[in-house]
Amino acid sequence: MPDRALAHVQGYWPRLGALSLAMLLSSLGTSIANVALPTLARSFDAAMAEVQWVVIAYLLAVTSLIVGAGRLGDLIGRRRLFLAGMTVFCAASALCALSPNLPVLIAARAVQGLGGAVMMTLAVAMVGDLVPTERTGSAIGMLGTISAVGTALGPSLGGALISLWGWPSVFAVLAALGAAAVLAGSALLPADSPSARRPAGFDLRGLILLAFSLAAFSAVFTLGERLQTPALIGIAIASATGFAAFIRTERRASAPLVRLDLLGNRALGTALASLMMVSAIVMATLVVGPFYLSGVLGLDPVRTGIVMSVGPVVAALTGIPAGRLVDRLAAYPVIVSGLVAVVVGALSLAVLPGLLGAAGYAASLAVLTFGYAMFQTANMTAIMQRTVSADRGLTSALLGLSRNMGLIWGASAMAALYAVGPRLAAAAGLGHTGGAGLALVFAVSACLGAAALCATIWGRPTQ
Repeated sequence: MPDRALAHVQGYWPRLGALSLAMLLSSLGTSIANVALPTLARSFDAAMAEVQWVVIAYLLAVTSLIVGAGRLGDLIGRRRLFLAGMTVFCAASALCALSPNLPVLIAARAVQGLGGAVMMTLAVAMVGDLVPTERTGSAIGMLGTISAVGTALGPSLGGALISLWGWPSVFAVLAALGAAAVLAGSALLPADSPSARRPAGFDLRGLILLAFSLAAFSAVFTLGERLQTPALIGIAIASATGFAAFIRTERRASAPLVRLDLLGNRALGTALASLMMVSAIVMATLVVGPFYLSGVLGLDPVRTGIVMSVGPVVAALTGIPAGRLVDRLAAYPVIVSGLVAVVVGALSLAVLPGLLGAAGYAASLAVLTFGYAMFQTANMTAIMQRTVSADRGLTSALLGLSRNMGLIWGASAMAALYAVGPRLAAAAGLGHTGGAGLALVFAVSACLGAAALCATIWGRPTQ
């Protein structure tokens, strides 16, 4: 097949290693900065609400620009933009390390997020250019494993670096790894197809509208507790208006940023919706877990961290085997099995911690994250295998966007459910317990998982 011309080159695993390094960087960029926030607050004599923007700026940039990055890669060449994104990430990391004040650091983190959006989008998209079809699952499983490793490694690595050399070392390490990634990508990744062209038809207006709408959407959930109600409503209305204008623009554009017929495809639409729902469930474990383990079970920070690490460790161990299973059995049975495990894990989290304590939480978390890793690997593989070469960047971006939007609204919604759970239990005469919050969160999560399973069955493509 013409669009598989690069798939049968010799030695694709080293090239996949270059993509994995970029995926590691983008994951570290998300997770490593969180642990630095208290130190940054002291260094810049700033309030915690101010230094939170170091994290928020990166998240907003990635979420807002991910679709534009994917589409631009399809137009001008994925290798070219991938290397440019890594270079931007590397330079922005160096600027973060050298920032003389908090505003410069926040601005540099936003630029770093631009590079991160390019890397995480095109790393997945380029799998189709480098890896034979029958090995796609294993390759995507490897990228998922690396992403989980980066998420798990970020807090501990960041803490060690800060204790040894201060907060600038966190970003200096990212800059050094970024430089290595640029060199590896330049040496290993094959040249773009001659058909890659300049973005003469790039939908800049659509990009601006979508970026604005996504940034406003993200702000509603990430800044909701800090804004007055009128401001929050205004931002929500602006986001909805922006999305409506974006859809109208895309329908009229001769070369749209997002082809709406892609979203109208039942198999793709249900896959993206399922990913968003499952991502919200995973975010519940990250947001609610520490409060339950420390506040209700009384675990100290070390033990809380150990229990919380079960999730990333299981995800890291599951990614590659899940990919191999997809290559052998096909994606659909692995997707369904993964979603069943997610539902079982969520139901267990609603019940077992109250009976077995931390052991019940850890065991349930292991089941849930095992299912998530199975589902994500198989779901991404199925989508990318059905995508033609010209749309791989955009499709990969839509996958990343669905995941990020699920994480964003999941964090806010699940935290709210956790807070209201004890009040509902007290009103029902069941007692005012923190365990009620956990039970409510994961009962709702189980319903979301069941909805994702039903959507997957309904949206299964006909052979």
